Amino acid sequence: MRQLKVAPIVEGDGEVPSVPVLLRRISSELIPDSVVHLLRPIRQPRQKLLTNKDQCLANSLGLAVSKLRQFHVPDADELILLLLDADSDCAAQIGPATLESAQTLRGDVDIACVFAVLEYETWFVAAAQSLQSHLDIVDVTSLPLDPEGQRCRKAWIKDHFRGAKYSETVDQPKLTAAMDLRLCRERSPSFDKLCRELESRLK
Repeated sequence: MRQLKVAPIVEGDGEVPSVPVLLRRISSELIPDSVVHLLRPIRQPRQKLLTNKDQCLANSLGLAVSKLRQFHVPDADELILLLLDADSDCAAQIGPATLESAQTLRGDVDIACVFAVLEYETWFVAAAQSLQSHLDIVDVTSLPLDPEGQRCRKAWIKDHFRGAKYSETVDQPKLTAAMDLRLCRERSPSFDKLCRELESRLK
C-alpha cells in the first residue's frame, strides 16, 4: 500500500476544511490501495503566494516542509500541494511558472501545483448532477458540460444553491463530501490534473 504525507497550501478559508476531505476521497475512491495523511492546510493570500511578496511563498513552503518532517509516518513519501484558483489567469501558464518558482525555493521536497479553473466552485458545477440535494436544478440536461470553457464560477453555485446563502466555510466542505468525483473528473480538466498528480505518486 502506497502512503503519502501531504501538506496543502491554499488561498481560501473554505479550502482549509474542504481540501483534506477532497484528497482523502480521491485516494480512497479513485486510487486503490493508497492512503494519504493530511496536514492542516496552510492558508495564504493568493497574490502574495504568486509574487512571493514578503517571502510569503518561501515561508509557506518552509513551514510545510517543517510540518512534514515532524509528522512521522513510516514508509510514506512527502508532497507539498499548492492548490489555488486560476481566476482570470491561464492555468496552463501560471501553473508551470508557479511550480518553477516553488521548486527554485525548495528543491529538497516534492511539490505539485494545481490551479482550479476558474475557481474551486467550478468543480462543483462539473459535478452538479450529483449535488441536487444542495443545488436547485430543474433540468439536468441543461447543466454545463464544459464548466471551465463556459466560465462557470462561484456565482453559478450561488444562483442554484438551495440554502439561504452559499457560504464557503460552511457549504464548501459539504459539497466536497457529496460531489461525484468521477463526474467532476470527466467535465473538469483541472480537477483531472489534481487526480493525476496524486495518482503519479500513489500508484
